[in-house]
Amino acid sequence: MRTFLLSIILTFFTVTIQAQEDLTLDKAIQIALHKNPTLLKSINSLDGFESNVQAATGNFLPTLSVGARWDWTRSDREGIGTTVINGNIVPIGATSTQTRTYNTSVRSSWTLFDGLANFATHSQSKTDLESAEFSLDRLKQDIVFSTTSLFYDVINTQKLLTVTEDNLKWNEKNLETIRERNKLGAATLADVYQQEVATGNAELEIIRTKNQLEVAKNDLLFYLGLDVLKEYTFSDEITDEEAEVLKTDLAEDYVKISEFVDEAFRNRLDYRSAQLDLESAKDGVTIAQSGHWPSLAADAIYFWQGNNLQDIDNTKTLNVGLGLNFPIFLGWSVTNQVQFAQVDVKNKEIELTDLERDIKRQLQQTFLDLQAAYKFLNVSENNIAAADENLKIEQEKYSLGSGKLLDVLVANSNYTTALTDLINAQFAYLVLSERLKYYVGVLDFSQYE
Repeated sequence: MRTFLLSIILTFFTVTIQAQEDLTLDKAIQIALHKNPTLLKSINSLDGFESNVQAATGNFLPTLSVGARWDWTRSDREGIGTTVINGNIVPIGATSTQTRTYNTSVRSSWTLFDGLANFATHSQSKTDLESAEFSLDRLKQDIVFSTTSLFYDVINTQKLLTVTEDNLKWNEKNLETIRERNKLGAATLADVYQQEVATGNAELEIIRTKNQLEVAKNDLLFYLGLDVLKEYTFSDEITDEEAEVLKTDLAEDYVKISEFVDEAFRNRLDYRSAQLDLESAKDGVTIAQSGHWPSLAADAIYFWQGNNLQDIDNTKTLNVGLGLNFPIFLGWSVTNQVQFAQVDVKNKEIELTDLERDIKRQLQQTFLDLQAAYKFLNVSENNIAAADENLKIEQEKYSLGSGKLLDVLVANSNYTTALTDLINAQFAYLVLSERLKYYVGVLDFSQYE
């Protein structure tokens, strides 16, 4: 019986442990890169671009087809008069004939010149494929950055929850001390009430922070495509790499903002994709203009024909020819297509210019945010030491009867705020460091695939 109960307890304990799954940042990014629906659809769409390249290559090759045909014809001809034969009226000259024709053929055609449309189509299809590949890789960078930001939000809130819990413990312990001092006449009843209010506020802050933590977790799990009702554990320890980032003034690595911009123009995958989209649009103009040019095509057909299957090899015919088509007037349809293609080029130029301006704006803002965040990080670290020392002084003064409880509570609030500011500053700086990589275009996603 004891063994049975022990096995039940161990089973329950095992199930409870397994119910909570550890989720690290690297694992979260790997999940996102394998389950994000937008990414999966983009990967599937690459097959279409690759097929377009193959089809465009086929435009340079001759076509080949094999065919077979069977024809049956019946012809009835009325007579030109009648005569009497053995007492019967018979039409004169009336005929009825039937013919059957069998033929097989091999046919080929080859476009020799189509106004350079085949060359432009091939170039455009390859450019579109390369642009799609850049867009896909940029989407992967989007996913890495978004996942990292959401994950840091969870860890940040989790650390803030620890601060609020420690604050509640301090207030509860201080409440016990004040109540004992009140019993001994060393503290007023007002101090007891004041400390009870402070303790209640600390409890309320825990509830608020727990709610924020659950929201942050749900946002992350939903983005990863995971079940939001499943329990996950998140390690909130700062890694060595993250600690090194917190010690580094990233803004100092660039003397001028132009260095940011130059590197971004070299690395940004969305910028390179936009450049390729412009080249593709220019190829579209060439394709549209090809309608103004003459086209030249060669064709050949070789066929066998006979009145029945066994005689099909008796008649063989080979026909080879060249066809030249020169468009004179097509109702301005070609001109219309050219104008639309030229408009597309202008729009792509505007989009590229707008992206250039947006990259500069993003980097300038990030550069300024990094400078401010690093200074705030250093100030927050110094504030903790000062707030901790001030709290000790106010507690000592209150214990000796020369201070007020309000001063102690204010000092504790300042110390809690300093801890909160430091945690927020740390993760804000970590997110900015990832944003910098993302905006410069050097955020590595290959290590997670």
